[in-house]
Amino acid sequence: MKRKIISIDEQKCNGCGLCISACHEGALELVDGVAKLVSDSYCDGLGNCLPECPTGAIEIIEREAEPFDEDAVAERMKNMDNGKSNCHSGGCPGSRVMSLDSKAANKAVKENEAQGNLQSQLGQWPCQIKLVPVNAPYFDNASLLIAADCTAYAYGNIHNDFMKNKITLIGCPKLDDTDYSEKLAEIIKRNRIKSVTVLRMSVPCCGGIEYAVKQALVTSGKMIPWNVIIISPDGSVVDRM
Repeated sequence: MKRKIISIDEQKCNGCGLCISACHEGALELVDGVAKLVSDSYCDGLGNCLPECPTGAIEIIEREAEPFDEDAVAERMKNMDNGKSNCHSGGCPGSRVMSLDSKAANKAVKENEAQGNLQSQLGQWPCQIKLVPVNAPYFDNASLLIAADCTAYAYGNIHNDFMKNKITLIGCPKLDDTDYSEKLAEIIKRNRIKSVTVLRMSVPCCGGIEYAVKQALVTSGKMIPWNVIIISPDGSVVDRM
């Protein structure tokens, strides 16, 4: 049947998740950092999500679509209430895009500085490669640090020595069991990236994250300065390439 239903422009979506919270039918999810319609049958076409979208990525169109199914929606919402839905793909607040200012003049930061404590240099959220949207605004004119997540535990001063003034993306090619190269290529193609630094461990399996970055750079077709820094389990820098 032909009816009104939402349409999402993925090029405009910044992965904030506000539309997902506004949808009372659970029709939307975040997939690889972009909002997607789960099923036509979950969308009533009324557009409660439209006013919440800060980038204007959502509109109501008329097309061939499955009828709205109230019973299916009720079952889906019941499952979500029982915790059976995936928080990361369903608009979890912890996955919403945020730019962070580690130098913000707030009370907590001032107290930490007075005590000589190390300040976080994380410039954005989320930082997991699997969760970050490819067109997040903080990628514009950014220097990227693409780090194996174990490096943060092996190297004590990672914030000041490597993360400072960079956008940090982390992952583990072994535990995530995924190829990051396609997503990283999209990030590089869609944004003005100044440079890429790969921070990896010396263990062989960590070579996967270096390989993914190499493939992403080739696929993107952009000539961007990049380098690799290798950390040993004892926290020393064993190589710079």
